[in-house]
Amino acid sequence: MTDQQTLQLNSTTLEENANISAAQYLNSFGCSGENERPRLEWQNVPAGTKSFALTFYDQDAPTGSGFWHWVAYDIPRHITRLNSGPLPEGIKEANTDFGEPGYFGPCPPVGRKHRYTFYLHALNAETLDIPDNATGALAGFFIHQHTLAKASFTVIAGPREE
Repeated sequence: MTDQQTLQLNSTTLEENANISAAQYLNSFGCSGENERPRLEWQNVPAGTKSFALTFYDQDAPTGSGFWHWVAYDIPRHITRLNSGPLPEGIKEANTDFGEPGYFGPCPPVGRKHRYTFYLHALNAETLDIPDNATGALAGFFIHQHTLAKASFTVIAGPREE
């Protein structure tokens, strides 16, 4: 059981440390998924939280630096759940490693299994001054400067066949 004071991130769409469904896979780079962002929800928000940021990151990508699949920030404090559809108004997205903003599902190389982690950051600022067209790594710099607490949720994709 997790301490009641610890920020928690969960999904009703995915099971932690388990394989994702076909719907969550990217529909590109040889994958034929639906690129569906899972439903995410969080609780036990720390005092002083003014907004949230969510990221989705592949630490096993063969790049030497991982791969950013999604970066969303300026999520208002009153929001504690995101569904798979369009994001609520006002939430901003930084560029992913695909070179554009948005959610891009997993697509590990053929024959390889990767770990993909959602990170939720409770922030001490209502908005972040992240430059337009910022990369995931640059957005992460601003996010980490304002993080009060962090929670994560890891899923598995692969190995996929050719």
